[in-house]
Amino acid sequence: MLKLAELLSLAGINVTFLNTPHSHRHLTLHSDVLSRFSRFPAFRFLTITDGLPPDHPRTFDYCADFITSFETVTKPILRDFLVSGHFGSDLTCAILDGFFKFLVDADDAEIKIPIFGFRVLSACSVWTYFCVDDLIQDGQLPIRGEEDMDRVLTNVPGMENVLRCRDLPSACRVTDTNDSVLQFNIKQTQRSSEFHSVIFNSFEDLEGPILEKIRTLCPNLYAIGPLHALLKAKLPNETECLNNLWEVDRSCLKWLDNQPAGSVIYVSFGSITVMGREKFMEFWHGLVDSGRNFLWVIRADLVRGKNGDVEIPAELEEGTRKRGYTVGWAPQEEVLAHEAVGGFLTHSGWNSSLESVVAGKPMICWSYISDQLVNSRFVSNVWKLGLDMKDVCDRGTVAKMVNELLVDRKEEFMRSAAEMANLAKRSVRPGGSSYADFDRLVQDITTLSQQNRHN
Repeated sequence: MLKLAELLSLAGINVTFLNTPHSHRHLTLHSDVLSRFSRFPAFRFLTITDGLPPDHPRTFDYCADFITSFETVTKPILRDFLVSGHFGSDLTCAILDGFFKFLVDADDAEIKIPIFGFRVLSACSVWTYFCVDDLIQDGQLPIRGEEDMDRVLTNVPGMENVLRCRDLPSACRVTDTNDSVLQFNIKQTQRSSEFHSVIFNSFEDLEGPILEKIRTLCPNLYAIGPLHALLKAKLPNETECLNNLWEVDRSCLKWLDNQPAGSVIYVSFGSITVMGREKFMEFWHGLVDSGRNFLWVIRADLVRGKNGDVEIPAELEEGTRKRGYTVGWAPQEEVLAHEAVGGFLTHSGWNSSLESVVAGKPMICWSYISDQLVNSRFVSNVWKLGLDMKDVCDRGTVAKMVNELLVDRKEEFMRSAAEMANLAKRSVRPGGSSYADFDRLVQDITTLSQQNRHN
């Protein structure tokens, strides 16, 4: 969202960025956003409460909490903001994270500005959500236990014989299709068609066929990604935009400087993934057992119920000292661009996936929740950019896949990754599909602004 805000600001559009106090506090503590956006005199940060207490963990484990709180506390406040002139008399439109469509009612006549939806997920995962209700009506859901997980789904348009049950978004892993979280996700996705326009952080050469499917329901669609690459194309001499919620440890870059080219597997599970100690130890054993160099991001809250006094086996300490390096948070775009990094063990979040695509680095996907399960299937079986390790977490598999990515199938994966990286970079240059769609987005917002002034 911040990258989109910066791109719009660079295009001369006045932007107000609305965030929760919790996220804004973390963001300003660990990033350069205040200084970075100070170059735009009309840009401003504002906050709106999420209604949760300060000590609430705000992770996916508590998804129902923040949906309820946003519905009951945040929604009426946002409505008042939009109709009262809180954002100024020249308000032209609002761009809302597509997940939060429930915060704005389509039939609210007092909200007189167009609402754009920015889907921060991949197009393939959004289209999957669009199709879930049809899968239920067709009798392909619910999933009938673990023995049913590898059943191939035959009637997802554009994805025929690609998705298995285990590749569906995690909300689908229920025995009752009336489950409240599943129905919420279905409804929110279907309501995407109520937006004035829908924006995707994707590009035609990656997800063109799926974007075409979504256009049948949301005809005014802008595919303007990868956003970080588009921003880099417009500001080629600037350093990485540090939109971090955690303190960055840049010492890992010096460590990478001393490693051979393509020898390091970079490991990061994003900003909200959590795991139990048993899985954490299996990953650690697998990385050490692989015999390959590894750089691992271990957030302070990565391990659920972590006990600092737990004894670490000597072989793990020794293996990490020889071949590994750990940090609490890393400058990911710079790490992935480093020549020492040969692959990325990732949770398959969409930002991380796109950053890996642009850097030309193949992936091992250990998806955790939601859209990540769809992304990881497309990485491995459609785009041929890596391996899918979902639902498996044992040291033998980790070690095997690291070696498969960095050694056994290295040339195959690097060739595919390099080809897709070139397509991604081409899309954000003048003449590219994302470059053109962004120009169209700016023009459409400018036209709305002009109409607003005339009215």
